[in-house]
Amino acid sequence: MYLSSTPRTELWPRSAVGILRLVAASAVVWAVVAALLFVLVPGLGTFPRLLVFIESGGLTMVACVVLLQRHGRLERMAPRIRWLLIGVIAIPTGYLLGHQIAFVLLGEPMRMVGFHDVSVGPLLMTVLAGGLGLRYIAVREQLAREAVARAEAQRLAVEAQLRLLRTQLEPHMLFNTLANLRGLVREDVARAETMIDRLIVYLRATLAASQTDSVPLGREFAQLRAYLDIMSLRMGPRLTWQLELPAALESTLVPPMLLQPLVENAIKHGLEPKVGAAHIEVIARATAAGIEIRVEDDGLGLPVQDLGETHDDASAQPGSSSYGLRHVRERLQAAYGPSASLHVEPRDPCGVRSVVFLPASTRTGRHHDP
Repeated sequence: MYLSSTPRTELWPRSAVGILRLVAASAVVWAVVAALLFVLVPGLGTFPRLLVFIESGGLTMVACVVLLQRHGRLERMAPRIRWLLIGVIAIPTGYLLGHQIAFVLLGEPMRMVGFHDVSVGPLLMTVLAGGLGLRYIAVREQLAREAVARAEAQRLAVEAQLRLLRTQLEPHMLFNTLANLRGLVREDVARAETMIDRLIVYLRATLAASQTDSVPLGREFAQLRAYLDIMSLRMGPRLTWQLELPAALESTLVPPMLLQPLVENAIKHGLEPKVGAAHIEVIARATAAGIEIRVEDDGLGLPVQDLGETHDDASAQPGSSSYGLRHVRERLQAAYGPSASLHVEPRDPCGVRSVVFLPASTRTGRHHDP
């Protein structure tokens, strides 16, 4: 769904499989360090013995870094200071404690590593490898945090765009409805009163939708039902309509008032100007790829320039058919990206068919209220 919580930067694995992968990768790196030492610094003994010492020191160092990374106080420090402190603690601890572990593994007597027991080559290589490793981890952490910040900024931009589009669309629909009511008041007061009652129901649903960034598809269809009730009073018995929404899709989250412009376009530009009976239907169904919602009418149809998948008329004015279609496409793009679409085509023998496609991930979205 287009609304999601901000991802958390997580560099260190917590599962058993993740920890094993970290240990394996570290072991490979320290094995390479041991091989370089064996080649570059002769006289350090056999390669297996050197490998045990380097692996013990290196893996102990990695364990220290993992433990320090999870320390609450260190997490609150500035990154540079934190990594400097981690290096000052982890590298000497890994070197000294790793030697004691290596003595145990080799069955040799444990002894303190003093000034006379230190080989300059292994010590420098350990410090160099440890420092480079910490530098790599610090850069990786910084990049991960920047990626999280970019994702959060993008999410906020999408939400702002959706709110802007919605604020542009809601007054447009309200003005059209009030215009219809004004005409009905002159013709039939009783019907006008009934229409006002239904308009109150419709406006309550609209207000509830305006206070959230996503609504269940069932609520979206309920709002369409209220709107079509109003239009049935305006147009009389010649207007018939049908709404079909499978129970399994009622909880699917969509941007509020997503389908309203399509229904309004069908009535205003196709059904109202038509002489005689008029019919509109909105049918939702699940497909293997996602959710398909069809809005079909048997009216006069839309102008040719308003039909087509890629139409985007930036100069479209409120009240025009292209204005509503453009808003639906922009909201789909902002909410789902290119995986969602609106396709508008002529219907045989007359009318228009608008097909909204929502990706399969839509059905797993979570509802968020501000």
